[in-house]
Amino acid sequence: MTMHQSTVLRELLLSGETLVMPDAYDALSARIIEKLGFNAVQCSGFSVALAAAVAPEPAFGLEPNLAGTEAIVRAVRVPVMADGEDGFGDASVIPDTVRAYVGVGVAGINIEDQVLGQPGPKQVIPLAEAVAKLKAARQATVEAGVPDLILNGRTDALMAGDTPEAGLAEAISRANAYLAAGADLAFVIGVDDIEQVNVLVREINGPVSIAAGMPNNLGSLSIARLRDAGVARVSLPSLLLFSAIRAMMRSLESVRQSDGFDEIVAHDMVCEMGDVAALMAP
Repeated sequence: MTMHQSTVLRELLLSGETLVMPDAYDALSARIIEKLGFNAVQCSGFSVALAAAVAPEPAFGLEPNLAGTEAIVRAVRVPVMADGEDGFGDASVIPDTVRAYVGVGVAGINIEDQVLGQPGPKQVIPLAEAVAKLKAARQATVEAGVPDLILNGRTDALMAGDTPEAGLAEAISRANAYLAAGADLAFVIGVDDIEQVNVLVREINGPVSIAAGMPNNLGSLSIARLRDAGVARVSLPSLLLFSAIRAMMRSLESVRQSDGFDEIVAHDMVCEMGDVAALMAP
C-alpha cells in the first residue's frame, strides 16, 4: 500500500534531521527543487501571487492559490506543503479550506495569524481566533481521512510587537498555544539572527520552523547554523523567485546595453537544453 504523502512528510520531520523545504512558485521551480535532491517542497503564496504579477498577496485569493498548489503537487513526487495563508476566512471556513488543499494532494498546510492586507505596521489576529483556526484545521484533517497532514502554525507576532523583546515573547507564547491546539510545527516568521533562533528553540515546546534566505536574514542565518541550533524545518520563501527575477533582469539588461550575448556566454548565464531535458525527464 502506498504511503500517503502526509505520512512521508511526517516521517521526514520526525527523523531528527533538519528538513530544508525550498519554496516553489510554479511547477517548474518545484521540479528544480526535487531534481536537486530536496526531499520536500513548500509552496509560497507570496511568490505564487508575485509570479502572476498580483500584489498585494491577499488579492490573489483561494482559487488561484489552490490552482498553483495543484500544479506544483502534480510536478513532483516528493511531499508538498501548501501555503494556506490565513485560511481564507475565520474558523468556520477552515474545514472547507483544508478539504480543498487535501483534494489537490498536499502533505501539509501553513495557517498564519497575520492580518493580511492591512496597511501600516504588521498586525496579528487575536490569539483566541488563531487557536480556533488551528483546532478547526486539525479536526478537518481527521474528518478528511488524513490525520497525518502536517499543520504548520505560523505566527507573525515577532514583527508585530511594540518592541523586539515584546514581539519575541508574544511569538513564543503564540507558538506554544498553536502547538497545544494541534499544530505539528511552530513557524516563527521574521527571525533576523541566530540569537533569536536559540531563544525560540529553547522556549517553544515543540518543533520549530524558521524562514531563511529572506532579505532580512540572508546574511545572518545559514542552514548549518539553524541545523546546529536544533531547528526542525527551514523554508526558503523568497529565494527562488527573487533569484530568478535578478537573473532575468541581468540577462535582459546585458542584451539591452550591449546588443549582444557576450556577457551571457562569458558568465554562463543560461542553462543548456540538456538541463531542460533533465527537468522534464520522468
